[in-house]
Amino acid sequence: MKTITFLVKNKMKIIIFIYSLTGGGAERVVSTLANYWVSKNWDVDVITLARSDNDFYELSNNVKRISLDLAEESENIYSKITNNYKRIKTLRIFLKKNDPDVVLSMMSTANVLLALASIGLKEFVKVGSERTHPPKSRLGVVWNYLRKYLYYNLDSVVALTEKSALWLKKNTRVKKVIVIPNTVTWPLPLINPYLKPITKDYNSKVLMAVGRLSTEKNFNILIKIFYEISQNLTNWKLVIIGEGAERANLEKQINYYGMDKSILLPGRVGNIGEWYNIADLFVLTSEFEGFPNALIEAMSYGVPAVSYDCETGPSDIIRHDIDGILVSNGDMLALKNSLKKLMYDDKLRKRYSEKSIEVRERFSLNEVIKKWEDALACK
Repeated sequence: MKTITFLVKNKMKIIIFIYSLTGGGAERVVSTLANYWVSKNWDVDVITLARSDNDFYELSNNVKRISLDLAEESENIYSKITNNYKRIKTLRIFLKKNDPDVVLSMMSTANVLLALASIGLKEFVKVGSERTHPPKSRLGVVWNYLRKYLYYNLDSVVALTEKSALWLKKNTRVKKVIVIPNTVTWPLPLINPYLKPITKDYNSKVLMAVGRLSTEKNFNILIKIFYEISQNLTNWKLVIIGEGAERANLEKQINYYGMDKSILLPGRVGNIGEWYNIADLFVLTSEFEGFPNALIEAMSYGVPAVSYDCETGPSDIIRHDIDGILVSNGDMLALKNSLKKLMYDDKLRKRYSEKSIEVRERFSLNEVIKKWEDALACK
């Protein structure tokens, strides 16, 4: 393995490997790290299996953006084996050709592919990164098995929380686990697509949620709770920002309640900071999270938050009864009562808001980047 002294080098070559750069927390982390490191005159390549056509996050012009174009869906076991063999072989050729100092992979399957592609290659540091709580990753039996045994071929694996780190140590052959939370960028950059936020009058209020429209986010539960609360709070709107497979089901539910004017699904937006600026309260209802970017982003804009206390993530961010409220995971009644409490109490929301912006310092890029650079240096 190379002796990494890049903390004192003027230039260092790093490859970041992820499935795609479509919208998502891991993808945002990739763009943040890549853009920061090229600003330090590092040589940064971001490579994906997916094509770049659907990239959501913008990279600096100095970042080399490379697509391996190997993200095709597998129809059967034979095609799964064939497709993954192509991915491993292509990635290995790329790594040998480009001679990096460090390769950083993002998310479980990318970590496994890196571990396989780099077998016998000791010229660079190999760092994997879990972006959610590992036991909640729906990988399937084969990928779970591969993760368990192949993480040994990585020099280290980054986890988002201490609980996730402990799980990795107990359930995989990982050599070293480093805990690094997500960073928060404030203000958030404007990227496409741009969608003008809804207009509010002096009396209207907005409850906001942000995330992929998928079952584990529990937006169907949130819609039901909001419908019940809004019968006596008609000046509030619920805005759920994001896109995903559950859109049709959520729209059907909203129409069933006759709430299409009060519950809005604007889709994916690139000017998310402008939407946080109109929010009066943020809510997170996920069944599980790694370290939710949307939560720290909303709080960095001074939006108080109510969140399910799922196994990892929210309790590392929200300081209960200081800048928000944590409720027992899955407790719908507690969630409903906590939302009502804050939706009725302007003074309490203001008090939480004044404290919530402290996440800007608690999870600042300067603080978090030091941990990443230590991880890359295998410290």
